[in-house]
Amino acid sequence: MSKTGGFGKRFGLLLAIIAMAAVYMLPTPADLPTQGHRLIGILVFAVIIWMTEGVSYPVSSFVIITLMCYTLGLAPNPANPDKILGTGKALGMALGGFSSSAWALVAGAMFLSAAMMITGLDKRIALFVMSHVGIKSSHLIAGVIFVGFLLSFFVPSTTARVSCLVPIVVGIIRTFGLKAGSTFAGVLMMAVAQADSLWNVGIKTAAAQNMVAIGFIQQVLGQDISWIDWFIAAFPYAAIMSVVLYFLLVYTMPPEVKELPGGKDALEKMRADLGPITGGEKKLLLISCLLLFFWVTEKKLHPFDTTTVTITGIMLMMLPGVGVMTWKDAASRINWGTIALFGVGISLGSAILKSGAATWLANHFIALFGMENMAPIMVMAILAFFLIVIHLGFASATGLASAMIPIVIAVLQNVNTPGINVIGMTMILQYTISFGYILPVNAPQNMIAYSTGYITSKDFLKTGIPFTIISYGAILLFSLTYWHWLGYVG
Repeated sequence: MSKTGGFGKRFGLLLAIIAMAAVYMLPTPADLPTQGHRLIGILVFAVIIWMTEGVSYPVSSFVIITLMCYTLGLAPNPANPDKILGTGKALGMALGGFSSSAWALVAGAMFLSAAMMITGLDKRIALFVMSHVGIKSSHLIAGVIFVGFLLSFFVPSTTARVSCLVPIVVGIIRTFGLKAGSTFAGVLMMAVAQADSLWNVGIKTAAAQNMVAIGFIQQVLGQDISWIDWFIAAFPYAAIMSVVLYFLLVYTMPPEVKELPGGKDALEKMRADLGPITGGEKKLLLISCLLLFFWVTEKKLHPFDTTTVTITGIMLMMLPGVGVMTWKDAASRINWGTIALFGVGISLGSAILKSGAATWLANHFIALFGMENMAPIMVMAILAFFLIVIHLGFASATGLASAMIPIVIAVLQNVNTPGINVIGMTMILQYTISFGYILPVNAPQNMIAYSTGYITSKDFLKTGIPFTIISYGAILLFSLTYWHWLGYVG
C-alpha cells in the first residue's frame, strides 16, 4: 500500500492532467455540448486527483475552481453559442456550491463538532456508556459499537467521533498492559472505525457525504429528505448491521481475554479525571437535545428545515452568556479543507448535471450494462456494486459522492423501467458510499484508528471484506423487502 500511495502522491497530479488533456483531445460528441465535454474532462481530473491524493483535498478545491474558470469560461455560452461564456460567469458556476443549503449544513456540523471537543461533552457521553457496559471483553466491544451509534446523533462528523473515542479505547488498552498485536486491543480499535462508518448510514446528519446526496436531490429533483424519513429508512438497516458487525468482529478477531479485572475502576477513574459536569457541557447538552428534537420533528411539528435549525443552534453556541465557545475557540478546530472540498464538489456536480454531461454519461452507462428496461432491484445491484468497488480507490467519501451521485441520479432518471423512485434509490445508493470498510485509506476514521498501531491492514481486510459483502447483500435484501414496502425502490 505504501508504494501505491507514494506513487499516487508523486505522480497523481501529472496523471490527472494527462487524463484531462486526453479527454479534451477527443472530438466533442454531437449529442454533448462543449461545456459538458469540458466538464467531463474536469471530472476525470477530479476523480484521479482524489483517488491518488496527488495534491491535498483543500488544494484540489482551488485547482478545480481554476480549471472550471478557464475551461468553461473559454467555452461557447450555451445561451449564445457565438460568444464565450466568460471567466466571470464560469467562476460563479465554480462557487455555486457554496450557496447550497447542504454546504451550510456541513459547515454548521463542523462547528457543532468543535463545540463537543471544546467542552468535552463527547468524551463524557462515551465514558458514561463504557463505564456501564461491564468489564467482559464482549461487553466492551458492544459498548464501543453502541457509543458509535449514540455519538452519531450529537457529533455530525465521523472523524470527530473517532477522534473522541480512540483516546478512550487507547486508555483502556494501556491500563491493562495490552500491546500491539493483542487481538483484544485490535478488535476494540476495529470496532471504533467500522461502527462509526456504519452509523454514517443510519443518521442523515452523521456525515458530510450524506449532505452531498441531499444537496443534489434538492437541486435536481426539487425535493428534500427529512431527518426522520432518512432515519425510518436507514435505522433498521444500520441497527441490524451493528449486530452483524459485533458477531463478525468476535468471530474473525476473537479476544484473547474474556474479562478485564479492574476494568470498571479504570473507566470510573477516567470519568473522575474529567471532573464534575461543567456549565458549558450542560448548555451544549441542552442545545444538542433541542437540535435533535427539531431535526426529528422536521416537516411534522414545524416547517423549519435541518440546515436553518442547525445554524440557529450554532448561533446559540457562540452568543455571549448563552454560548459555550467563541469564534476563536471554534475556528482552530474546524476542518476548513473539508468545507472547501464540499462546496467545490457540489459546484462540480451541479455543473455536470446542468450541462447535460451527467445525462450523456448516464446514457452510455445504461447502454453498457443493458439497463434500459431492467427491474429496479437489478439497477440497484449494478449501481451499488459499482459504487462499492470504486470506493476502494477513494480516501474521501465526500469526494466520491460529489463525483458519482450526479451520475447516479442521471442514470436513474434515464432508465425506462416504470415505477423507479429516483429519490428513494438515490438515498439508498448513498448508503453504499459510506462502505469504507476494507482498507485503512478508504476513510479518515480508518486512518485514525490504524495510526494507533493496534490494527493492521490485514485486520481491515479480514473484517472489512466479509462485512462489505454482507452489507451489499443486506442492501439488496432490504431493497426487495423493507425499502420496497416503503416505496423507495419501486
